[in-house]
Amino acid sequence: MYKLTLAIAAACTVMLAQTAQTAPRAKEKARIMKTVTGTFEVKILPPATPAMKGDFVRLSIDKTFAGGLAGTSRVEMLASGDGSSPSGGYVALERFNGKLDGRSGSFVMQHSGTMSPGSMEIKVIVTPGSGAEELEDISGTLEIRREGKQHFYTLQYELPGKKQD
Repeated sequence: MYKLTLAIAAACTVMLAQTAQTAPRAKEKARIMKTVTGTFEVKILPPATPAMKGDFVRLSIDKTFAGGLAGTSRVEMLASGDGSSPSGGYVALERFNGKLDGRSGSFVMQHSGTMSPGSMEIKVIVTPGSGAEELEDISGTLEIRREGKQHFYTLQYELPGKKQD
């Protein structure tokens, strides 16, 4: 009888563990895709060392965001040219600090872009695992648009809902 009770208890434990792994968490809201838009200003900082002709160009950039994303960021960029040609490519990491829809925190965005005389393709993603404080577990993508000298952004993002008690 004792062995039968142990076997039933073990089977129930396995079933409960499997249910806990597959069942949605009752205290956490579902992730919902949201969109915020706004503008940002760019300030290119002087390079620490001047680039040699034909070399990669390293730039540090400070940004100030307004709109649903409100705060500042620092960008560290590596570009294939010095801007004298209409064609080239770049990669960059950008750390944002501020508020997103009223939530405070920070996160990192990863850029990859190419430009040619007739087109521009820029991909910016929120780096997984980079969110902190109220922006922990953020995911998403950022689109950049420029009209004249004004920069615009559209951030599509997901954050887990706040836990309910």
